[in-house]
Amino acid sequence: MEELFSHYMEAIAILLFAIGFSILLFNKNLIKKIMGLNIMDSGMYLLLASIGYIDGLKAPIGGASESADASLFVNPIPAGLVLTGIVVSVSVTAIMLALTIRLYARYHTLNLDEIFEKIHKNEDKGE
Repeated sequence: MEELFSHYMEAIAILLFAIGFSILLFNKNLIKKIMGLNIMDSGMYLLLASIGYIDGLKAPIGGASESADASLFVNPIPAGLVLTGIVVSVSVTAIMLALTIRLYARYHTLNLDEIFEKIHKNEDKGE
């Protein structure tokens, strides 16, 4: 139990990922699926940020001399991955929302089962 409390950020990140995954898996509503995917993204960003942070070390920006010891600085790669992931996530969310609007305009529902049913009815009619 002590180990869990010492890594509470990682535990919260895993919990967020699990919540987002369950929303993505069990909901039929497209908007809820998009929200679940964003919750999963947030869990991954929290995990990367918590792994990349080391207490007591400095950020590797500004004023660092060339002779400074690299072990005094935090690794900047996880932070760069988080920032890149956020940009990609926002773009993917925008595209998914635009496609959801188009699906709603065409099928008048956000329920995936009803959309698939209407698509198969249209295929059977030859449309």
